[in-house]
Amino acid sequence: MKIIDLPNRITDLLEELNAPERLKKHLQIVHSTAHDLISQFKQKWPLISFNEELVLLGAGTHDIGKTEITSELFENGKKHELRGEQLLIEYGFTENEARFAFTHGNWQDENVKLEDLVVALADKVWKGKRVDALEEKLGQMLAENLTTDYWEIYTELDQILEKLASGADERLTWQGQ
Repeated sequence: MKIIDLPNRITDLLEELNAPERLKKHLQIVHSTAHDLISQFKQKWPLISFNEELVLLGAGTHDIGKTEITSELFENGKKHELRGEQLLIEYGFTENEARFAFTHGNWQDENVKLEDLVVALADKVWKGKRVDALEEKLGQMLAENLTTDYWEIYTELDQILEKLASGADERLTWQGQ
C-alpha cells in the first residue's frame, strides 16, 4: 500500500495544533488505508454508494484529540474521542465532518453510518488487527447498501482485509521511524 499525503486542510490543522510526528504519521497511514479500502470497494462493488470524501476526511482527523490528550498516544483511552470532535468543530469543521473523532472508537453504536465503519476499520486493519464484530457490521451495511447477499459481501470483504492486513509490519515500521 502506498502512503499518500493528507489534504492541506488537515496538515495545516496539525501544524497549528503542534501535533506530534507520531500522530501525523498515524493519521496519514489511516487516511491511506481508507483510500485503499475505498478503491477496492469501488472495484469490487461499482454500485456502492457512500461519501468517499467524508471517509477520507474522517480517517485523516479521527485521532486529532490526541494533540491535547497526549497520554493516549501511547496508552489506551477514550478521552481523545470527545475532545477531538469538539476541537474539530472549534476549528471550523462541521459536526458531520467532526463526528469521526468520536465514532471511530464507538462504532458499535446503532446510529453509526457506513462511512463511520470504514474509518473505524481503516484504523484497525492498517496495523493488521481484525475485529470480527466490526467487519460483520460493515458487511451487513454493505449488503444492505448493495441489496445483495451478506455472505457474498463478507467473503469478498474478508479477502480485501486479509490482503491489507498482511502489509501491517511495513506500516508499523514506517510510523515508528
